[in-house]
Amino acid sequence: MEYQKHLIKDKRFWPIFWTQFFGAFNDNVFKNALVILITFKSYSLAGLAPEQMVAICGGIFVLPFFLFSAMAGQICDKFPKHKLIFYIKLWELVIMFVGAYGFMSENVNVLIVTLFFMGLQSAFFGPIKYSILPELIDGNELVQGNALVSSGTFVSILLGTILGGALIGLEGGGRSYTAIFIIVFAAIGTIFGMKVQVLKAADEKMKISYGLFSPILKILRVTTKIKTVFLAVLGISWFWFLGAALLSMFPAYGKNVLGGNESVVTLFLAMFSIGVAVGSMLCEKFSRHRLELGLVPFGTIGMTFFIFDLFLVGIPDLNLVDIGIKEFLSYSIHWRILIDLFGLSVFSGFFIVPLYTFIQHRTPNGERSQVIAGLNIINALFMVSSAVALTVLYSFKFTIPQIFGIWAIFNLLVSIYIYTVVPEFLLRFVAMIITRLMYRLKVHGAENIPDEGACILTCNHVSFVDWLVVAAGIKRPVRFVMYYKFMKTPLIHNIFRGGKVIPIAGKNEDLQIFNQAQLDIEEALKNGDILCIFPEGEITHDGELSEYKKGIEHMLAKVPVPVIPMTLNGLWGSFFSRAHGGKAVSSPKVLLKMWLRRIDLNVYPAIQAQDVSAKKLEEFTKSKLL
Repeated sequence: MEYQKHLIKDKRFWPIFWTQFFGAFNDNVFKNALVILITFKSYSLAGLAPEQMVAICGGIFVLPFFLFSAMAGQICDKFPKHKLIFYIKLWELVIMFVGAYGFMSENVNVLIVTLFFMGLQSAFFGPIKYSILPELIDGNELVQGNALVSSGTFVSILLGTILGGALIGLEGGGRSYTAIFIIVFAAIGTIFGMKVQVLKAADEKMKISYGLFSPILKILRVTTKIKTVFLAVLGISWFWFLGAALLSMFPAYGKNVLGGNESVVTLFLAMFSIGVAVGSMLCEKFSRHRLELGLVPFGTIGMTFFIFDLFLVGIPDLNLVDIGIKEFLSYSIHWRILIDLFGLSVFSGFFIVPLYTFIQHRTPNGERSQVIAGLNIINALFMVSSAVALTVLYSFKFTIPQIFGIWAIFNLLVSIYIYTVVPEFLLRFVAMIITRLMYRLKVHGAENIPDEGACILTCNHVSFVDWLVVAAGIKRPVRFVMYYKFMKTPLIHNIFRGGKVIPIAGKNEDLQIFNQAQLDIEEALKNGDILCIFPEGEITHDGELSEYKKGIEHMLAKVPVPVIPMTLNGLWGSFFSRAHGGKAVSSPKVLLKMWLRRIDLNVYPAIQAQDVSAKKLEEFTKSKLL
């Protein structure tokens, strides 16, 4: 598929990509220059230590996101986004002239005021950056688009961080060069903003709520309307809480704990930024260019591990002062620290890209900018809270390694909460493990699955993990109809619940469960969901196809929808099948053959409801399995 290789060159995409790239780049040139100025010249305001001032600067930048994102989200849905981008970028240019004066005069008060207005400008651009993507590119391009935007953002953070530190560190003219460059890059971003594709307003009839608090309440109501979307918002906001805390800690960590100079601090920030960029692109590759929620738990596991290892490193007993990168890299313990920073940021990419894509997929077009604005409000609240929490932890004399340990514990607890409340993430994680690490799944005919609307999938039943294989192979969420006793299986009953499995029993076995299943099936199809059933009603004992039951006919009699037949090949004889007289699970040979076993999921063209019968489906499936 061409979009997978050339989206960065597509005229629909590259103007917004480079506009946001230079916006983030310029923000970080400015912010890191200011941070270095405060940290290494020991500026202090109102009796605050430099490291506390750095933490508070992070809060000052994100405060406008909390105060004004609600209004920004409404404006972005009401007016054409391409026009808004142009005016917002002009605004940035004006702000940078004020910031340039602050650097030239070395006036920290002016620079902090400028930082606030930079945050205000970014608060209005923020809802556009992600909500505009579904309007510019196709749904099957969203994962790559989000991966490129996320990686581009963090590469721009990397380059801006390096350049900001390098410019302000130049002897004799650092402040002057910084002032010139922030104006030039604001102008470049404005030029790219003029190239964004002309778009219609998402909801031009919207009535904007003005004021400070009423728009926030309105936006938060929209953001919380869909529970799973809101929990994804909370997940992203937690990432920014953690990220803001870590980025604020790096200057003091590099200087006071490890004895490094400005270049070592810049190296830390660079490792973090480039790691997220790498993680974002790897996420796009591992997800096979579609939404893959299974990467989210994978991301949190890695983040927790590497942050906790920074705690275990502690304070190296080296007594170093003001060392550069070359000397810093001569110590093996410092390489461990760099690996930890890179690792936690790579896994951060696995965490955030699927969540952003999930929000875009599950949010209606007329509300998408408002939900992104709600995300920015909650992000801002979390980031301001992060700055406050970090300041409090410093005041209680916690060491920086101890704070790393605290963040690792909190990251683990937040992750457990999210996956308990939304088991869909855990379901996708298990499905990914099964189909990526245990098997090599190849899907044929995926284009036969409609992008929207109800249908019923049917498949031969070969193993206990058939449903996970199907869930992993189909890009849309699939609801399964499953024998109710499987729902009681210890440890994995939450996974069944997360997959919204519909439990069913025979009419003579449990009439109440049978009747409820009929109601749930009818409701799911009327809601436009995809259902998957295994018409044999049991897992094969001999590898052969059993007789198809007539349940499919009863379903179609109530809600006539297309039926899409499928076949699974390669699972018979595997770890989860009933091969070898049911002893396959304990067979060492099977365990060896299981690893990276090739399995094929074949999806065939839809059959209209009036042409479907259990017998015809059985004969069709049998002919494809020969």
